[in-house]
Amino acid sequence: MQFALPPRRSPHTLPLSRSSRMSSYRRKQLKSAAVLAFAILSLIYLVRYLYPSASPSVAAPVGTSGVVIVTLLDRQRFSESYLKKIVANREDYAKRHGYTNFFASVSDYGDAVGDAPMSWAVAPATRHAMATYPSAAYFFHLATNALIMNPTKSLESHILEKGRLEDLMMKDVPIVPPDSIIKTFAHQKENDVDLILTQDSEDLNPGSLILKNGEFARFFLDVWFDPLYRNYNFAKAETHGLDHIMQWHPTVIARTALVPQRILGSYSSDSPGASLDGTYKDGDFVIQFRGCVDTQGRDCAHELEPYYKLWEKKRQSD
Repeated sequence: MQFALPPRRSPHTLPLSRSSRMSSYRRKQLKSAAVLAFAILSLIYLVRYLYPSASPSVAAPVGTSGVVIVTLLDRQRFSESYLKKIVANREDYAKRHGYTNFFASVSDYGDAVGDAPMSWAVAPATRHAMATYPSAAYFFHLATNALIMNPTKSLESHILEKGRLEDLMMKDVPIVPPDSIIKTFAHQKENDVDLILTQDSEDLNPGSLILKNGEFARFFLDVWFDPLYRNYNFAKAETHGLDHIMQWHPTVIARTALVPQRILGSYSSDSPGASLDGTYKDGDFVIQFRGCVDTQGRDCAHELEPYYKLWEKKRQSD
């Protein structure tokens, strides 16, 4: 009688078992490494999201200007001869410093503005410029009632250079003068800034502002142009809308720097509401003829003429 012999244990059984255990250990190691890598990437994303100033600045590729000057031309309220002088002023300045001009007509945004005053068109026009030049680093909005008087000053040397804005920033001052209880942040740094404004004796001044390209810029313009504000019938339209946003939205204040009025938008002697030291003096960067188109007895072209001639002399002598 024959009995089946028990199966012989393969001499390779033990090594295979060890290999299996080693493979399991390696899989655990790889899984742990993957979890750690995911956690690190998630942390980096969170930091970049919560602190956008830590991300690199928007760089303009070759052939694209780093600064775009946004000018709205209102042909219903200003004469063609006046507007030609404004265009010449902007073109000369852009050529000197390698900037790009974005000219638009107020009427182009009639459908977007709706029944609100057309001065609200500054928001969609700036957004339009951003869509047209998505790689530009900054957008400099300058109202039609303003003239660049010191063309040798670039925005970089005048305001944007590292350390320069830090020196100019007005900290712990009322957002809306003279006695708003909401103030600019006392410990704000220039790296936190995406919007640069000035103010007169009564309000913020959107007629001359600098906006850094990026997510905040799009957010700010969307908030400012919200139908709720446009339909609220503010006495000074987009200016009072801006005053309101700055006082009630810490997210916006945290990214905004106020600079002295004469740095960004001096007023002519005929313009009401200049700050204590906000009236134009020779050598100032910009002069604004505030209210020249709305105030009875004033004429924008007449007020512009002596300053335009002075600018021409400066341009020819440089």
